[in-house]
Amino acid sequence: MSFLAHQHEEPSGTPAQRDDPRENLLDEHNTAAYRSSVLQGVERVIGELTGRDRPTTGIRPEQLEPETKRIDLDAPLRDTSEALDELEKVYLRDAVHFHHPRYLAHLNCPVVIPALLAEAIGSAINSSLDTWDQSAGGTFIEQQLIDWTTGRVGLGEQADGVFTSGGTQSNLQALLLAREQALAAQEDTADTGERLSRMRILTSRDSHFSIVKAAKLLGLGSESVIPVDCDEQRRMVPSALDAALDDCRDRGLTPMAVVATAGTTDFGSIDPLLEIAGSCARAGVWMHVDAAYGCGLLISGKGPSLTGIEHADSVVVDYHKSFFQPVSSSAVLVRDRETLRHVTYHADYLNPERHAQQLIPNQVDKSIQTTRRFDALKLWLTLRTMGPDALGELFDDVLDLAQQAWEALNADPRFEVVTRPELSTLVFRYVPRADIDPELCDRANLHARGALYDSAEAAIAETVVDGRNHLKFTLLNPRATRADITAVLELVAEHAGQYLEEHGTARELEQRRAS
Repeated sequence: MSFLAHQHEEPSGTPAQRDDPRENLLDEHNTAAYRSSVLQGVERVIGELTGRDRPTTGIRPEQLEPETKRIDLDAPLRDTSEALDELEKVYLRDAVHFHHPRYLAHLNCPVVIPALLAEAIGSAINSSLDTWDQSAGGTFIEQQLIDWTTGRVGLGEQADGVFTSGGTQSNLQALLLAREQALAAQEDTADTGERLSRMRILTSRDSHFSIVKAAKLLGLGSESVIPVDCDEQRRMVPSALDAALDDCRDRGLTPMAVVATAGTTDFGSIDPLLEIAGSCARAGVWMHVDAAYGCGLLISGKGPSLTGIEHADSVVVDYHKSFFQPVSSSAVLVRDRETLRHVTYHADYLNPERHAQQLIPNQVDKSIQTTRRFDALKLWLTLRTMGPDALGELFDDVLDLAQQAWEALNADPRFEVVTRPELSTLVFRYVPRADIDPELCDRANLHARGALYDSAEAAIAETVVDGRNHLKFTLLNPRATRADITAVLELVAEHAGQYLEEHGTARELEQRRAS
């Protein structure tokens, strides 16, 4: 149907909001409609929370996509209730429930209620955190949270930072600063392109993929990232780092940054930060710590140490992983606030230079974003309502659960577990017999993961370790129990075992015929 045709349609039952679009604006005239709409939404969420006992519905893309595609966005519904009925079918009904104790897949956490309150307030006020004249008090709330976090890290009095959309953006900004610092330190007469072509980023083989992505976005190319070997616990080997740094110097390359990881995505491993700091200091190289996952240890009462992180030049934290905050809530921190000048640009219509001279705090001077949500408000209300110790107790609960899960896996002869977790991630593989064909075992493990999703009984993740398919638990739910872990492991064994029984016999017959 054409645009003009839609202009002349008069749907039946048209409410006042249709007659006057201004009735949909949030202002002092429409507070009743605002309250009614939000409460209807809250009731729908409560209905989903209490009406489903599984983390997923097992919906397939080919089932859900047609439901969405058939909706005509040029033909609005009559009221909020109808719109929510439709939303139930295309989103709420099949949304993944991260708060369910048998959601054990990715780095998604259940969220705390004070943060949800902050989301409602922040979205309604709709502050943009780029300039003081758009955010006022929001500027100082964000700045105080940055100062609080850098204090927990131990970066010193000259530290600073800014909130970002997540670890990928935080890593990108940190490596941008490292690149610019490396360029500024060179006395090379070669053109910038040639100097950039010699720059290298050193990081462990198990670091986050966003490091390679950042290198490409920064014009360095994926070949600029040098993977450093890890030990059996999947932590960077300091001697291997030193050898890689020496090799760069010998080949006329410029080590731009070393990226240490405090909580790898697959294994939750923490690189030896203190030793890496020493290597970076000796080589004069920027040290960046990706603590997107491991930042929960900043409030933990019993987790492993992050000693050495205080020597970093930049640090990434993801509050939406380990602080039980809704997406998105992340920050990039720097030891020396002067390095943030590399992302500072002044526009006469937004943040003129005279504002800096007048000490007007425009956060856009520190950010690679311009318009930016007030994501700091979530963490602020959480800390002011719960306090960091209570939040840390939640993280400690999942650390304890991870150790219990490792004990269960390690004691079960049907499974191989790769490492004992430092945080709350376990990578394992169903291997019921030593003589089983590895490729057949690969397929059985992947089948088990898919079968769990299809049945909606649990959600787990997959990864590849040393060329072999493995399964993964990422534990971030303090409500989950050892009984949940045991039940899911039994389901994995049931599905994978059935697959081996059905396909293993056929494969053995084929092998006998071939011989």
